[in-house]
Amino acid sequence: MPEFRVFDPFMGGGTTMMEANRIGCSVIGADVNPMAWWIVRQELLDLDVDAYTKTAARLRAHLEAEIGHLYRTGCAQCGSTEAHVKYFLWVKTSACSSCGQDHDLFPNFLLSEDVRHTANVFVCGCCGELFEAADRKNPGPCPHCGKALPLSHTAKRGKAQCRHCNHPVSYPGNWVPAHRLYAIEYHCETCAEQGKGRKGRRFKKAGPDELGKFEEAAQRLGRMSPKYIPEDVIPMGDETARLHRWGYHHYGDLFNARQLLGLELSCRWIAAVKDQRIREALATNLSDLLRYQNMLCRYDTMALKSLDVFSVHGFPVGLIQCESNFLGIVGRRGSPVGSGGWLNIVEKFAKAKRYCIQPFEIRHEGNRKVEVAMKGEWIGSSRSGSNPPAEREIELVCGDSSCAKLNGAKFDAVFTDPPYFGNVQYAELMDFCYVWLRKLLGSEMPEFAKPSTRHENELTGNVNMGRGLDHFTEGISRTIRHAVAKLKPGKPFAFTYHHNQLDAYIPMAVAILDAGLVASASLPCPAEMGASIHINGTGSSVVDTVFVCRSTGSFPKRWLASDAVGVAGIVKRDIDELAAGGLKATQGDIRCVSYGHLTRLAIWHLRTKWDMKRPVKERMKEVQDWLAAFGGVGAVLTSLEKTYSQAQSEQKWLMSGMVEESIEREDKVSF
Repeated sequence: MPEFRVFDPFMGGGTTMMEANRIGCSVIGADVNPMAWWIVRQELLDLDVDAYTKTAARLRAHLEAEIGHLYRTGCAQCGSTEAHVKYFLWVKTSACSSCGQDHDLFPNFLLSEDVRHTANVFVCGCCGELFEAADRKNPGPCPHCGKALPLSHTAKRGKAQCRHCNHPVSYPGNWVPAHRLYAIEYHCETCAEQGKGRKGRRFKKAGPDELGKFEEAAQRLGRMSPKYIPEDVIPMGDETARLHRWGYHHYGDLFNARQLLGLELSCRWIAAVKDQRIREALATNLSDLLRYQNMLCRYDTMALKSLDVFSVHGFPVGLIQCESNFLGIVGRRGSPVGSGGWLNIVEKFAKAKRYCIQPFEIRHEGNRKVEVAMKGEWIGSSRSGSNPPAEREIELVCGDSSCAKLNGAKFDAVFTDPPYFGNVQYAELMDFCYVWLRKLLGSEMPEFAKPSTRHENELTGNVNMGRGLDHFTEGISRTIRHAVAKLKPGKPFAFTYHHNQLDAYIPMAVAILDAGLVASASLPCPAEMGASIHINGTGSSVVDTVFVCRSTGSFPKRWLASDAVGVAGIVKRDIDELAAGGLKATQGDIRCVSYGHLTRLAIWHLRTKWDMKRPVKERMKEVQDWLAAFGGVGAVLTSLEKTYSQAQSEQKWLMSGMVEESIEREDKVSF
């Protein structure tokens, strides 16, 4: 029996590839970004997990011998000298142009909330000592120096008032920001065993010992001749422009001396690993580690952990930076304490690769989560131990999907998650990791030949590169037409999409019409959790529309609304079904659901007289004109009345349960 062949022209992080491969499909994927190609390759390649974990343990032991002491501190409670620093906390400083002294750019003085810790912890902006207070809003004077917190000297919107002379201080400047180590969070295993403190968690002011160890790291790095620390210039871009404004002009500027020392030592050790597959796995781990080992990471005062650089889809530059323990900390039960170290990254990777060997689903039994093994499922290209040995087709293309060579039989399905126009600048973000991987493995990988992952055909809107909505439309159309040319008649081309503006749906409508397809369904689907740091508390949507497109087929007649009132009825039903699954739709969600249905209807009504040979701007305008004539999203939202007006404006949700699938006999419309 021939295998079911699935293609993903924008494979990104590899969800389609993993899930289709897992159930036995042949998978073909393409992406213009070499980091996407690399990540999917590592996901699907087979790995001897036991050999990998043993090698990773040797790497960690090597680093422990070399730099482990740089992450030790004395416990202020029990006196142990072997407490492990979880996080070093740094504050940006700026020299006062009047008195010449450095001013700490504290946005506030709260270090820890009394949610996951026993008390609210503050740093005194006068003497620098830490103290606890029961009232978070009114902590009172510092018990060490007796002074009130200097709230008038906090930094906000690029301005502050010098604590020493009250002269105005501005930031940022056109140089790499200076930082001062002011506090640490540490873990004392002795205190944890004795039940002192909250799971052994403690805070203290950074003293001479902590400052001396950082200076030791800086001096050692200065005596080295680094082989793997990138010297690459950060190119100008929509996201990297923020880094330039803060004085960061080289990727190496984004790390402190201790982080660079650890990363250089790690690269040297990894480069010497003889087993190629394990060497690649550890290099992948290093690229993951980079997300936490940099001076853009922030500290979450409620969750008490480091927020990695990509906790939002950009390059946030805060005033308080968090440096994680490079090696990671082993707790009493063997599990990691804290986040962002080698131990955490290796454990996560090993768990993922074991999942590939035996995938499972989670069944909830009361408060318990039970792993249920999926018999017969596995992820990878081959499986030894079976008779005969099982093999699966996997083809990965690092290149432009609109002209990739697609060999073999026609596809049974094309499933993808295309770029969302200008929402995420993938290449600008991925260069952060790529410049390190290229230094480490570039000689082995032709795909890493270019100095940047940026590509003239990358399908994102980008002001700095002069790529607007028409560029995006042309590229999406070429790619979809190229994929559909290899798709069997009547088989699905399905993709997920959401954006906060209806105009961003126009390129997708043009592309589907150019490819000669009809959107036979537009299904709302929860996609991004509202608790995500870049979503929660905003008016954005957590709901994607899943568009299912075919050259022939049918769909329920009730979906063929003739006016805004009809669309509102369809949207209302979708909102009710989402609510049954535990998602109370916000106004942003309702808008995105409406955009999906309007786009589907525009495709349906324009399909019969569509001429793809016209200039792209004319094709875009035709879709835009149809949407305007129909009344646009405004007419739909007006027709929804209280369903929209009374919905909350910001995201604050956690999904529970699933939408029940309904089976109904309905009139169909064929095409």
